[in-house]
Formats: sequence, structure tokens, C-alpha cells
Amino acid sequence: MRVILFGATGMVGQGVLRECLLSPEVESVLSVGRSATGQQHPKLREVVHADLNGLTPIQDHLRGYDACFFCLGVSSAGKSEEKYRRVTYDLTVAVAHTLARLNSGMTFIYVSGAGTDSTEHGRSMWARVKGQTENALLRAGFKAAYMFRPGVIRPLHGIRSKTRSYRVLYAVMSPFILVLAGVAPNSITTTDKMGRAMIHAAKNGAPKAWLSTRDINELAR
Repeated sequence: MRVILFGATGMVGQGVLRECLLSPEVESVLSVGRSATGQQHPKLREVVHADLNGLTPIQDHLRGYDACFFCLGVSSAGKSEEKYRRVTYDLTVAVAHTLARLNSGMTFIYVSGAGTDSTEHGRSMWARVKGQTENALLRAGFKAAYMFRPGVIRPLHGIRSKTRSYRVLYAVMSPFILVLAGVAPNSITTTDKMGRAMIHAAKNGAPKAWLSTRDINELAR
């Protein structure tokens, strides 16, 4: 299986990249982003491209892939709906339409979030925009599309978020996350389980389009 990965330098993307490079199911990985991962591996190729809204200059690099793992995202904190939508909806859907045109048999997996609003009309801005994004991806024309909706994600293997506020939050909450993992295992997942679940869904399919933390953990086994 040949995979395109967006967001490989983020917390989730780092974990997904690690699992792709370890997995015998994955033949090659193309990382596309605004910055390089800094990693070297026989399976890994990288395309650094400043404007992810406009992939036409690099589209020849994007053909012939079986799956896209889209781990790129931003926090809604301190952003207007217009600014949050620009990255969360506009960029994601632009990428998806390009990939669907170039790879008719592709499976697209999107990292969304628990509490996303599929009705598109709820009161929570981030949940509404995420719901609009999910619905657009399901209509984009892929062979299959899966919306991963994790709640708490525990980073493993030295992986850290690029966002300072998230790093501080994880440092403070780490003891509680460990307790939560013990008493309520299906309320939390990990970066490596996210990667393994994506590989499984892309290779073998998944039982439904919207996957909760419990579903992600089941697929990762």
C-alpha cells in the first residue's frame, strides 16, 4: 500500500508516520507539508510545499497512491470562524478534491475529533466546521472515506505536540491520562494506535464512516 501523509510533523502525524514506516503493509510514504519531517527512511519521500491550498505545481508527485492519511489541523482557540474554517475546511477539501481526481481508488482518512457536529448547525463553532468538513469529504468521490473522531490521544515514543499550550496541558494531565487509560480504556487512544488503525482501515476497510475512540482502538488491535 502506498500512502500520502499530510501533517507528519504534528503530534498525531508523527505517530502515524512512525507506524507507517514500521508496517509491512505500507510499501512507501509520501509526506506533504510546509516543512520537512527531518527523518530519513527507505520508505519515506517528502515534498515540501508552502501553499497546500494549491497543489497543482506538485500534482505529478501525488499520483498512484492507495490512501491519504490527513492529520493536518489547527486549534480553534482564539480564532474567528472565518480563520478556523480557512484551514479546517477550505484547505482540507481543496486537498481532497485534488487527490480524488488523481487517484480514483484512494481511501481518505481524516483526523476529526470527538464531539464533531455532523448536522453543521450546532452552537459550537469548531464542531460545526469539522462537521462541514467531514460531510464534504464523504461526498468527494473517494473509494472510501473514514472520519476518525478521537477524544484524548496519549503521545508515545517521545512524540510531542508542536503547540506549546498542548505540551503544557499534556505535561500537567499526564498522571490523570494514565489513570484514565486504566479505568476507562475506550475513552483514550494513543498515537501508535491511531497509526495502526488508519493502516487497517485503508487496507481492509472499517465497519462505518465515523470512528470513535473505541472503534479506533478496536481497529488497532
